[in-house]
Amino acid sequence: MILEMKVPSPGESITEVEIAEWLVKDGDYVEKDQTIAEVDSDKATLELPAEQSGIITLKAEEGDAVGVGEVVCLIDTSATKPEGTKEAKSTSEKAPTAKTSSEEKAAPAKDAKPKETAKTYASGSPSPAARKILDEKDIAASSVKGTGKDGRITKEDAMNAVPSMGSPTGGKRGETRSKLSMLRRKVAERLVAAKNETAMLTTFNEIDMSAIFELRSSYKEPFKEKHDVGLGFMSFFTKAVIRALQLFPTVNSMIDGKEMITYDFCDISIAVSGPKGLMVPIIRNAENLTFRGIEAEVKRLAIRAREGQITVDEMTGGTFTISNGGVFGSMLSTPIINPPQSGILGMHNIVERPVVKDGAVAIAPIMYVALSYDHRIIDGKESVGFLVAVKEALENPVEHLMDGNIKKALEM
Repeated sequence: MILEMKVPSPGESITEVEIAEWLVKDGDYVEKDQTIAEVDSDKATLELPAEQSGIITLKAEEGDAVGVGEVVCLIDTSATKPEGTKEAKSTSEKAPTAKTSSEEKAAPAKDAKPKETAKTYASGSPSPAARKILDEKDIAASSVKGTGKDGRITKEDAMNAVPSMGSPTGGKRGETRSKLSMLRRKVAERLVAAKNETAMLTTFNEIDMSAIFELRSSYKEPFKEKHDVGLGFMSFFTKAVIRALQLFPTVNSMIDGKEMITYDFCDISIAVSGPKGLMVPIIRNAENLTFRGIEAEVKRLAIRAREGQITVDEMTGGTFTISNGGVFGSMLSTPIINPPQSGILGMHNIVERPVVKDGAVAIAPIMYVALSYDHRIIDGKESVGFLVAVKEALENPVEHLMDGNIKKALEM
């Protein structure tokens, strides 16, 4: 029986996918539920498992865009599994190959060294014809490697020599072309659309991270021992963003035609670097999560993204995005809005900088933060107020994020 395998629907609004990689070859025997291909949608990379066991015939090539419901391969379920292939291979690998006496004689000794070119007066010297060509090109003979006898520079060497243009002569100048994945193309389209279709503006501020450093220094280890997850910066920033979104609900809104939709929940998208590029999974109803809950969810989503297991549903929706370029060393940036959202917070690296405290100069761990927002619905007063609210929560987390009770907030 010949089984037609069709492209399953990865999710709503997705009409086609791209064959990213076949993990089997045409004519291979595949087992039921064996992953036979990876396919890219415009939102995620998904695995395609074999529906039955049998001999597979591929009907699409890597890089092909195929519609949902189209046949991508055939499986002959009546075919029997080949036997002895692996055993024969391993036997042949282990069996020593006998060498004939002539082969042994022909084989070079292990310690034999390649014969070096003899150094003579001709080494590196051009022939008369070659010298004339090099003079015309204004090329020094010392920059040309001779291929003639004893390293003599021949006429052909001189003709092939290229004048130096400020870079080493003979350096590599190759290039490669590779097709962008469907996910990367979709990301590119969305980023360009965000720039062209929104009135995007960015406001900046700086945060003294001393208070959070002290909290993490005191509670990081016991927090990890009890909850089996680290106490990172993301839970503090997520909590601070949720508080600011509740104070400035317009930032938690988006435009739909001639209407503005404002949400009473906070689905926080977190930008994660995956094997296929940037992915933005979502922490649902983050306003209901504790520090432990946020850290556990961030860890879970980050692992799934890195392993290519993130699903379309896990990246659909979101009311606000947090992007942490600081993990890569970014000092400052202007993050691009993740449409149709209206705001994104950019985190950056933490550097010890001189600041004024109580009228004196002190050294403190400072992070620059950036809020990019859609000026069509968010005014400057609201955007600046939002970022100031994030700043004050992070600089005084015990009061604003923990209700004055650190151990209760951390569930210690």
